[in-house]
Amino acid sequence: MSETTVAEAIDRIYASLQADNADLDQHIAVLKAALAREGLKEAIFDPAKLVQNNRQGRKLMQAYFRQRGVTVKFES
Repeated sequence: MSETTVAEAIDRIYASLQADNADLDQHIAVLKAALAREGLKEAIFDPAKLVQNNRQGRKLMQAYFRQRGVTVKFES
């Protein structure tokens, strides 16, 4: 079984967010491991794919992920 890439982990997080945060913590852990393997410091998300694409929703997402050890940035 191959290890998940950062892009695959981010896609799974988008799907989890669409599914009312189902297994979100598990997907964040997978993303954190993928970031470490690829030597990256932060995950880049497309705000257009978020359920709550407003400032409050983005800040809440950043805080939640930061508590779990993942830095989140958003594409411009």
